[in-house]
Amino acid sequence: MKISVGLYGTNAHRIALALIQGFNKHYSLFRETSKEAKTRFEKADWLGVHKAVKERIRFYDDRVNECVERLNTEFDASEIDQPTWQQVKLLYIGLLLNHKQPELAETFFNSVTTKILHRNYFHNDFIFVRPTVSTENIESDNTPTYRSYYAQDEGVRGAIHNIIKDFEWRRPFEDLERDVESVYQAILHHLTEMPAREVNFQIQVLGSAFYRNKAAYIIGKAINGAVEYPFAIPVLHSDDGKLFLDTILLDAWRIGLLFSLSRAYFMVDMEVPSGYVQFLRAILPAKPRSELYIMLGLGKQGKTMFFRDFIYHLHHSADKFIMAPGIRGLVMLVFTLPSYPYVFKIIKDVFGASKNMDRATVKKKFLMVKQVDRVGRMADTLEFSNVAFPLDRFNEEVMEELRTLAPSCFEIDGNTLIIKHIYIERRMEPLNIHLDRMERSNNTAGLEHAIKEYGSAIREMAQANIFPGDMLWKNFGVTRYGRVVFYDYDEIEYMTDCNFRQIPVAPDFETEMSGEIWYPVAKNDVFPEEFSTFLLCSPILGKVFHKHHKDLLSPQFWQTAQQKIREGHVEDFFPYPQEIRFSHIRDNAS
Repeated sequence: MKISVGLYGTNAHRIALALIQGFNKHYSLFRETSKEAKTRFEKADWLGVHKAVKERIRFYDDRVNECVERLNTEFDASEIDQPTWQQVKLLYIGLLLNHKQPELAETFFNSVTTKILHRNYFHNDFIFVRPTVSTENIESDNTPTYRSYYAQDEGVRGAIHNIIKDFEWRRPFEDLERDVESVYQAILHHLTEMPAREVNFQIQVLGSAFYRNKAAYIIGKAINGAVEYPFAIPVLHSDDGKLFLDTILLDAWRIGLLFSLSRAYFMVDMEVPSGYVQFLRAILPAKPRSELYIMLGLGKQGKTMFFRDFIYHLHHSADKFIMAPGIRGLVMLVFTLPSYPYVFKIIKDVFGASKNMDRATVKKKFLMVKQVDRVGRMADTLEFSNVAFPLDRFNEEVMEELRTLAPSCFEIDGNTLIIKHIYIERRMEPLNIHLDRMERSNNTAGLEHAIKEYGSAIREMAQANIFPGDMLWKNFGVTRYGRVVFYDYDEIEYMTDCNFRQIPVAPDFETEMSGEIWYPVAKNDVFPEEFSTFLLCSPILGKVFHKHHKDLLSPQFWQTAQQKIREGHVEDFFPYPQEIRFSHIRDNAS
């Protein structure tokens, strides 16, 4: 359908302009804070990094709400008729034809209009169910998506040196020549020998560094003939404030771990985000585009693409939703689709008797997880409202749980079950099931690894100012890489809000044996000694835990972690093993 010239200047045209202006404002602010990541890195402003990450989470919703308010105020949006809305969409498409972020702008259009329209209009005539503007081959006007280096005159070492220098960090390097040589030797070791250069040999590097926590990552690939070699180089600060190259990641799976949804989102300055995603997909083909958009800080776009993939899967599968394996939670109702690697979580109407909280508190806890550094130990969640599922895909057990425990959270419209609010996260094996399996199979090495990982997860979360609250095995999961990750957030707290105490000595033997608490307990008091009571019933588990993590049962560990946080210390967290760090390699060689 062609856009009539007569539509320009109409109410529909003005609404379309208001929508694109709302998006452009959002992305301008998004890019501004992403650009500032370089300055924060150069200044070693680590607290500023965390503040910026937290603030950026709100950017999108703020602009969406702002645009909705404008449409209501200027155009009485609730009274706009169907033909006008259809014209608005057509005119909006016209505004995207030369846009640098058309896919994000389409999603923004959906976010605004679905707050105004009834869900009966959530189809392709009124919103972007499928993308309409291609993101292939969009070119930046100002900075290219990636830079190419050909190593003709200065060789590979010279190319690596030039790559580093072109980021123009306003901090001196500790010893760049040493680090470049370390990078070269690591490449040589990885490849066994340097292959002969083909005529097309080049190194491509994404134009913006990827900033997260205390590191800047250089992401690129070498192309030689028909073979591509991905790489990522983390750049860190030394104790005396100089920069150094910490290692080089050369395995695609290790680079993929940088983009795990259990870690904080990157700050990246992108004029053409689809170009960055396309580049990353070339080196990480197993990563869904949805996850890449999310890790680039474009969560809403990631959610949009995830849901499109999910709908496609539903259309091409036949299994039914079932209750998720593991112990049923007191706050969340959790179900899964066996053929799809995710779980779906709904906040119950009826909580367990021990849970003194409400729905708003639970939502705040989930938001808190997005705003903190997850340090690879907390699963990210995708949050959706008014999600339509085919009713016939739910088995009777799930339906009974919904009717009994969450009746206000869903409604049935014909053959569709609409869930009003839901969280979706990647499915993992619950740690309690994993440990039981290790015990039953006498896999002592696997059991010890899982317990070590469990304790490490708690330590790292504590260092990142997160106390899990409920530390039962069932609230942790094991990833496909064997990492233990926390995923039950209804009781998490900031470490700095907790009061870690020693249990006072009882005044006499009779009092101690009475089973009654003889000391006052405030709301945020935590007694680490008690952890063993509910964690270490099994002698085998207790022995392994005491071997590796006995200090977690003492208030001193927690109080020390709190003190460091209050003093402004930000811990280093490495999404790669210590043994591949250049400093470790040099120490072992000397």
